[in-house]
Amino acid sequence: MLKDCRHVFKLDPAKDITDEALAKICESDTDAIIVGGTDGITEDNVLDLMARVRRFSVPVALEVTSTEAVVPGFDHYFIPAVFNTKDIKWQHGLLLQALAEYSHLIDYSEMSLLPYIILNEECKAFEKSDAERVTHEMVPHYINMLDKLYQTSYIYIEYSGTYGDPEIMRMVRDNAAHSHVIYGGGIGGRDEAREMAQYADTIVVGNVIYDSTKKALRTIIK
Repeated sequence: MLKDCRHVFKLDPAKDITDEALAKICESDTDAIIVGGTDGITEDNVLDLMARVRRFSVPVALEVTSTEAVVPGFDHYFIPAVFNTKDIKWQHGLLLQALAEYSHLIDYSEMSLLPYIILNEECKAFEKSDAERVTHEMVPHYINMLDKLYQTSYIYIEYSGTYGDPEIMRMVRDNAAHSHVIYGGGIGGRDEAREMAQYADTIVVGNVIYDSTKKALRTIIK
């Protein structure tokens, strides 16, 4: 799904958004919406947000961060896997749990593994996934592992609320020969969107939506 996307908005089910703001986001020129978050994700708030987004024609995917909050009706389902974690359950534990609970319902053409490298050591996702620090020197090795050995469809570089290092992203771009590179974190305006779009195939914009709809819309680049 994301291979056809240049720009994606990420909506958090645990955060409030007005109908007016949601309409502007969903009727914009963004390529897709991802529903997902780290904390406070429930079946009820995922279902509510999906129903509200479904009033619009934009494609919408669910990032499965809690198997208890998986609901039908999304165009695609992404299973996150943190590859710089110290706890193997955060690399494939969610995938195994999802397969165990929903294997009889799964259409594998609508499901993708989403390999993460989390680089913001201060963010909730870094702490929750028991991630370990990735040095500049190790970045190319992580990318080569995912891109050339695992041959993953995607590589998601996550800074989660903080704007990332363009030099890191340059290294990612230089070493990713096959995987579709996704960047997320701290994009709050057009200049930042354009800078990261030089290195990522898809940019994901989230937090700024809840600060300023106008600023969020300015991140859409084609």
